[in-house]
Amino acid sequence: MQQVSQKTPDAEVEAKAIQRVLLVDDSRLQRRILSASLQREGYEVLEADTGEEALEICRQSPPDLVLSDWVMPKMDGLEFCRAFRSLSRDHYGYFILLTSKSEKAEVVRGLESGADDFLSKPVNAHELRARISAGERILKMQRELTQKNRVISETLDELRRLYDSLDNDLIEAKKLQQSLVRERFKDFGTGAASLMLHSSGHVGGDLVGHYRISDHKIGLYSIDVSGHGVSSALVTARLAGYLSSSSPEQNIALKALPGGGHTYLSPSEVIAHLNGIVFSDMETEHYFTMLLALIDLRSGVVEMAQAGHPHPVVLRHGGQLEEVGRGGLPVGLIEGAKFEDFETKLESGERLLILSDGVIECPDEDGQLLGEDGLAALLADLRDQPTESLLETLHWRLDALSGGKGLPDDVSGILFEYRGPWI
Repeated sequence: MQQVSQKTPDAEVEAKAIQRVLLVDDSRLQRRILSASLQREGYEVLEADTGEEALEICRQSPPDLVLSDWVMPKMDGLEFCRAFRSLSRDHYGYFILLTSKSEKAEVVRGLESGADDFLSKPVNAHELRARISAGERILKMQRELTQKNRVISETLDELRRLYDSLDNDLIEAKKLQQSLVRERFKDFGTGAASLMLHSSGHVGGDLVGHYRISDHKIGLYSIDVSGHGVSSALVTARLAGYLSSSSPEQNIALKALPGGGHTYLSPSEVIAHLNGIVFSDMETEHYFTMLLALIDLRSGVVEMAQAGHPHPVVLRHGGQLEEVGRGGLPVGLIEGAKFEDFETKLESGERLLILSDGVIECPDEDGQLLGEDGLAALLADLRDQPTESLLETLHWRLDALSGGKGLPDDVSGILFEYRGPWI
């Protein structure tokens, strides 16, 4: 083996795809002739007189281009080419077979062994230059593609890291949002409330909750913020603060009395107040639907106001379903909008059900929505379910209806059971 020139640093020949050439021929004269020609063109030239020696050179100093004789003792050019292709390397090596063979069958054998091109012996200098130029174009395109793939791979790795980081943040955000509904079941003595909250993604725009007004009166609220994801979840977090159950002084539905204790605003007044806050303080493009219910635990009387939210349903004795409510505008659409109160009365054992529109808009596997009739059929099947488990069973049935693919919208609800008059 003879190395007759020094490697030019990559930085100085960045545009050249072929820098190092390996000549493999058992004829020293042929190697000298080709080597002199290649050196004049500025290539670094390595020489080997056997396939075995050439393979060792390839392992130590991988060439960009190999010019190999076909007919050599021990390991011929085809065997060397196959062995060359089996080597692990960072860049593709271009392989030209030097041969006097011209039959098509022999050419096919050479291509199947991994050769890229052929040169007839004796080698013509102009033809050699042309074949190397063709190889250079191919290698340059291959290395450009490799570089682009590397950039894409690095970008994807960075995106995966960012996604994992964001996913972890969203998981924590989901925990925080779920913590807004601290008590999924609350016993009030003469009544009990069960709450359900399931987001279609990590976080969502639905919110349910309750707050104590007095020893005989409670408030229940169900909210559905437009859109999905983080921005909607941030709105629900703020709304949860306005209707806090743990800090009555921050709850806009309550008013402190001079001598202590609290009085309360009607549902329509609370919703109107929230509508004003959206336009004056929240600076958001989101709007939301809402159902607010005040329940008298002594009498079973329920005072409600509805702002674009689905109609609440009363589960009467005997399995009868009674839809109540007056509709109304969503909160945050029209400044100064008015909202109306309405009432219903629960008898002992009757239940009030408040659901977000994600329930009736749940699609089956064919894309057909559940609808109000489908909901009525589901509730008929679940009428014997206890209050503690009915909502979660309903969610399980919705998931099964969709084929287990997950629900496209947030799903939330409140089920309140009245147990009898105040004693």
